Order: sequence, then structure tokens, then C-alpha cells
Amino acid sequence: MKVLFIGGTGNISTIVSEMALERGFELTLLNRGKQKVEIDGARWLQADFHDINQVQNVLGNEKFDVVVDWIAFTPEDIQRDLTLFKGKTGQFIFISSASAYQKPPTDIIIRESTPLHNPYWEYSRNKIACEELLTQVYRDEGFPMTIVRPSHTYDKYFPIAIGGWDSYTLIDRMQRGLPIIIHGDGTSLWTVTHAEDFAVGFLGLVGHPRALGQAFHITSDERLTWNHIYQAIGAAAGVEPNIVHMASDFIIKAAPQYTGPLLGDKTWSVIFDNSKIKSYVAEYRALIPFHEGIRRTMSWYEMDPERQWIDAAANLEMDGLLEAYKAAGGS
Repeated sequence: MKVLFIGGTGNISTIVSEMALERGFELTLLNRGKQKVEIDGARWLQADFHDINQVQNVLGNEKFDVVVDWIAFTPEDIQRDLTLFKGKTGQFIFISSASAYQKPPTDIIIRESTPLHNPYWEYSRNKIACEELLTQVYRDEGFPMTIVRPSHTYDKYFPIAIGGWDSYTLIDRMQRGLPIIIHGDGTSLWTVTHAEDFAVGFLGLVGHPRALGQAFHITSDERLTWNHIYQAIGAAAGVEPNIVHMASDFIIKAAPQYTGPLLGDKTWSVIFDNSKIKSYVAEYRALIPFHEGIRRTMSWYEMDPERQWIDAAANLEMDGLLEAYKAAGGS
């Protein structure tokens, strides 16, 4: 199967790329070549995908069985994809986001039929607009699209709400006994999914004829509280985290940039019904529990000290929130 990944070297997509090659896919990766990632066996094309003329020059009239855009965030990105790939692919897969689902949710169980509505986060509204454009073109012209909605999928990063998810900052604070922040009282339910598990479900949809015109989320069935998540991270780091619980409303008032990530996503308890992906991809089961997956993440950081970089801005942000909370009478 001849497959094009636009991107393909990110947090989720790197493992998907590696597993696609293991399964014998003829994989081409199109990106700017700035990620320091080695994916042996892939064909690499270099271009800035936001420059449509540059991409057209690189791709020419080449056709693919499947095209996956990992880095489309706005309807303008999708319109560019339509210009490039109409009539040139048997399936186009758009990576959306489970944050597009209704906020606040009217049902704790999230299904693909759950309405898409997010007044709190522009990122999610843009993903919804992308989905709506693709759905319309599918209905009007039969464009062979499939929509996939990941939710908080991790591998080399820490699936946290506050603390610098793409750095070693949270671990460094834990190891030094410094306080870390959990939004709310830490008892709301959340789902984190290891990228390796996600990849199994995702690759089962690649080239799947019944997936055309359909939308899927692909998540773990493990239900964790935020307290469980941070405690498991601490256990992987060999420490007991010094946790300060802080109301989401207070965090947002002190740091408005968290309006989207919290009210638009992580504040709410959600449980994903994965029956649809399981009915399409018989092999899909999320097999990596979080306490094991996060140990893998820690091992990756420990293998190379250069990976253990500290995000000074994330530290300042947490310290500022803690100072504001203390000044308001918190402890």
C-alpha cells in the first residue's frame, strides 16, 4: 500500500510511521525535515507544506492509496489538501481531536455521535470546522475522507495538564520536592492512551474501505483520575509528588491561556466508548496500562541527559500560580 504522511515525525505519528513500515506499507514522509527523528525504510520528501507551490513541485502528479495529514489545524489547511489530493488518493485521513466533542458534556460517555461543540478553545473549533468542510465535500463530491480523533495520546511526552508536558520540568520539580499543580480536586476521570496502542487502531483504518465517510476516536479503556495520573508519574520517577490542588476557575483567572486546555478539555470527566473502532479493527485493544507506559516515557528521558531539559517558562508559570493561590488564602 502506497501511503503519504504529511508530518509523520511527531508525538503520535512517529510510532505510527514505524509500525506502518513494519507492516510493509510503502511509506513516504513529507515534512520540513526539522525533526531529529530517524525512521528507517521511509522515503523522505522535504517541503514546507504551507507553501502549496513548493509541495506541488515536490509531489508532481504522484498518486497515493492513502494520504494522512497529521498537521492540518484550520479549514485553510484542508482546502489546500483538497486542491492537492482530489483525484489522487483512495483515502484521505484527517487527524482531528477529541477535544472537539461537546463542552461541557451532557453525557459522561463519549461516542462518535456526541455533538461537536467547544466554545472555550479556538483550536477545537478549528478542528470542528475542518471536519465540517471534509464532511460537506464527501457528501457533495464523494471525496474519500476518514476522520480520526485522538485524545491525550502520549509516548515521549508527559500527559499532564499543567507543568510543561514536552520537557523534564515536572519530573525535576517532583525530584526536588517542589509543589506541582493538579486542577480541581484531582478526582475527575480522564483517559490517556499510549501512542503504540493508538497506532494499532489507526493503521487498521488505513486503506479500510468501510472507513470512508466515517469518524472514529481511538483511546484506551482505562479510566484514571488526575490524582492517579500524577501519582503514577511520580512513581515512575521514584518520588512522591508534592501536590497542590487548585480549582480550574482559579487557574484560568490567574492564567487565562488555560481556558482552552482546561474548560475546553481536561476539566471534565469523560469516558470513551471505543466500540466503533473495535468493530472496524478487530485487533484493536489498548494493552499498555498507564503505569507501564509512563515508565517507558521515563526510561526514554533517562537514556539521554540532553532530553532532560527544563522549561524555565513552565517553572515560572507554576510558581506564579502557586504564589497567587497562596495570596488568595490557598495552601
